[in-house]
Amino acid sequence: MAAAAAVLGRRSGVASRGTLLVPGRCWAHFDPSRLAQGRWAQRWLLKLYQRFYDIENLFNWNLAFQNWNLRRKNVYYGYTQSMYGVYVAAAHYTLQQKGGVRFAGQEEWYRADRRGNFSWDFLKHKEVPLEAVDASGSSVTYDGLENLVCLKELKYLNLSRCPFIDDWCLSRLQVFGDSLEELRLSGCPRVTERGLASLHHLKNLKHLDLSDLPAVGNRGLVRIMLEECLPQCEIVGIEYQDGLLQQSRSPDRPPPV
Repeated sequence: MAAAAAVLGRRSGVASRGTLLVPGRCWAHFDPSRLAQGRWAQRWLLKLYQRFYDIENLFNWNLAFQNWNLRRKNVYYGYTQSMYGVYVAAAHYTLQQKGGVRFAGQEEWYRADRRGNFSWDFLKHKEVPLEAVDASGSSVTYDGLENLVCLKELKYLNLSRCPFIDDWCLSRLQVFGDSLEELRLSGCPRVTERGLASLHHLKNLKHLDLSDLPAVGNRGLVRIMLEECLPQCEIVGIEYQDGLLQQSRSPDRPPPV
């Protein structure tokens, strides 16, 4: 049988080496390490797949945690309002956002430090209206504004560099139409011209900062529109020539008819 197998092997041109059949004429050029290398590559690819699968799960978990943390930071302070009133509740919410507040008749600002620590002395102003809120650079959202819209005496509101302030948030500012005098929206990446159009309710507005709003188109036309709606307001950060289409004409070319 062995002789017959050897004869068949020679006739077929295939040499047997263990469980691997290799053509006899190619055996001299066959490298057994390639098989081990292929198996090692398969094991490595499997590990990479498992690793990237774990990274994807970790990324999804981190994203879900960020969304949960954002909702937690913008929860409605209803219990604080029932215990201390709307002014203290709004101040507490702003300070938790690492912002600052100032009460009517006071020159002192209550602000949180970089670690989020702040003084609780603002509790003594339970009956004093809150007239200035600085929430710049914070994570204020549409839901979080529920803690501020009850401030009927608010005169100053700074929402600069807030990544979650969008057009829907600006539509909620109409409740400050009779009181708000200064509004800062510089550096808000989600604000567009549609949201700015809703600011026409702020009839007492005297200063409006619209610097660095990348999502706003036709900036020059937006300034003209806002000046018509708010003639008493000083608008900064947008110029008339911003975003306007300027067509250059050749001196020897007649104007189009």
